[in-house]
Amino acid sequence: MSEEIINILPENISNKIAAGEVVQRPASVLKELIENSIDAEAKSIEVIIKNAGKTLIQVVDDGLGMSQKDAVKCIQRHATSKIRTVEDLSAIRTFGFRGEALSSIASVSLTEIRTEMYDDELGTLIRYEEDKGIVVEKGSFAKGTSVIVKNLFYNTPARRNFLKSNSTELRHLIDTFKVFSLSHPSISFSFWNDDDEIFNYPAADLEERIKSVIADNIFDAIIPFTEKTDLLDIVGFVAKPTFLKKSRGDQYLFINKRYVQSKIVNHAVFSAFENILEKGDYPFFILFLSIDLAKVDVNVHPSKLEVKFEDEKIVYSFVNAAVKKAIGKYDLVPNLSFNPTKDSEDSLIYTNYRRTGEKDFSDRPAWGGNKPVGSKNGIFTNEEIDNLFDMLNTDLRKNSTAQEIASPFENQFQTEVQHLNQKGSSESSASEESTFIISLHNKYILAQIKSGLMIIDQHVAHERILYEKVLRSFEADMPFSQQLLFSQTIQVDPADYDLLREIETYLQKLGYDLRFFGKGSIVIHGVPSDIKIGHEVETLLQVLLEFRTNRIEKKLEVKDNLAKSFSCKAAIKAGDRLSEQEMRMLVDQLFATSMPYVCPHGRPIVVKISLDELDKRFGRT
Repeated sequence: MSEEIINILPENISNKIAAGEVVQRPASVLKELIENSIDAEAKSIEVIIKNAGKTLIQVVDDGLGMSQKDAVKCIQRHATSKIRTVEDLSAIRTFGFRGEALSSIASVSLTEIRTEMYDDELGTLIRYEEDKGIVVEKGSFAKGTSVIVKNLFYNTPARRNFLKSNSTELRHLIDTFKVFSLSHPSISFSFWNDDDEIFNYPAADLEERIKSVIADNIFDAIIPFTEKTDLLDIVGFVAKPTFLKKSRGDQYLFINKRYVQSKIVNHAVFSAFENILEKGDYPFFILFLSIDLAKVDVNVHPSKLEVKFEDEKIVYSFVNAAVKKAIGKYDLVPNLSFNPTKDSEDSLIYTNYRRTGEKDFSDRPAWGGNKPVGSKNGIFTNEEIDNLFDMLNTDLRKNSTAQEIASPFENQFQTEVQHLNQKGSSESSASEESTFIISLHNKYILAQIKSGLMIIDQHVAHERILYEKVLRSFEADMPFSQQLLFSQTIQVDPADYDLLREIETYLQKLGYDLRFFGKGSIVIHGVPSDIKIGHEVETLLQVLLEFRTNRIEKKLEVKDNLAKSFSCKAAIKAGDRLSEQEMRMLVDQLFATSMPYVCPHGRPIVVKISLDELDKRFGRT
């Protein structure tokens, strides 16, 4: 007769195995205890930590408390007040672990619970001991519940050895504490570490709580926004470009007030920031999404940190559009200021963005730049813009060689600075606000604004305009090709030939008319209207090289890659000479784009120098 090899595990062993899913480190314990306090309708939660949670984790609340019967049950497995039917699993409104948390914590620590309901004269003290089981005592305690967890993992030394240093574990505890402090501003929170009070957040509104948890001046660096629809609502705060981070730490997402992590939502935010982000940058954000409980699943993982949405595309599009709209409502052009450094007494540095009100774009060139981002109502009609760009290509071909000039204010189109009033008239009046625009070394455009001086990089400004134009052409799928009077034939290697065939459809939407022949031979019959005359072959080859580089190094999606590659190689170059009308048109079109602050590759397009800074340099203050 064969020997039995399958055994039913005793309860104390199975409890320890189950605890591994719930209790991974001291921060896991703190999370479960705070969630239970919130579910108990606490108005005040106090956290007490010793030895980074390895010696003591205590959470004290003024919630509903428990009767003796409930207190005895709560420490047993599969005991919960939060689920009664199977349908409850698909619409969870509470935060606790649903019957496993306290049991798991008690199995790997010395746990004690003191609780007293408001209508009771005496409360209940229970503690779990492996040799005795549950011990119950009666006594007089503070109204609410206090859970004390001592010597975490004392009976599983292998797991205790895997805990990190005290500084690391304390950081996780603080992060967990801050998450709940942010998501529930109406609850007062305090945090004690080794007998020192580290944090004390009184009950407040959301904005005040964010100031308390993050920084007093955080609203100088972030943009608040709110969007509501029939399907979901969002209240959010996203960083201005100067507040981008080199770590993922300051990104908070709450779904129905539950802190979660979602790659879908993160990518939607990253995409909304578009090319503001350089490699390694992460945007600060705090997002509160409210969504029908039946349309989001929080049961993906026992920790409930991961969620799945019924319709991920809708959530992605909604978050992406809301963040883009928020960024577009504010003037985010950075300022330059003169600040002394150790190496030099006169150093220009970037400073924080001037705080402006929503839709306040008054600090832009007065002839048409004082409009919200995305506005298409400049001083030039679409027909004038097309004509000007066509003229620009011809003019640039004639004047493509950069020249060293004696004065930065001289060029062939302009012998003196013209002062124009806001209506575009060449007549100036002392009573009317006037503005000028000039070219500096055929590289930068200088324009007068309300606060001082605006400096625009003409190449990256045109690059931004072309980039958005290309993306619109992809969406419209109505290509316009400028047919060449004489077709041009190019010879490329097999790899480039195959790549051109691969992206031929997108090149056609862009405006290219190509014919492919054998052995690497390609005939160009038409090109996009933005390509300078005489540079058709050169530009196509440069675009192809840039496309290949981006694909290897940045792994960009085809449309985005081609849009970036084309805009970079077809844009006006530093040294190309522009007339005053062309400069004004360029600036006007820049501020009609969705993101006039950075080029598609992340370089800044526009900076400001305020009159105050200039006054300092000239001793006027």
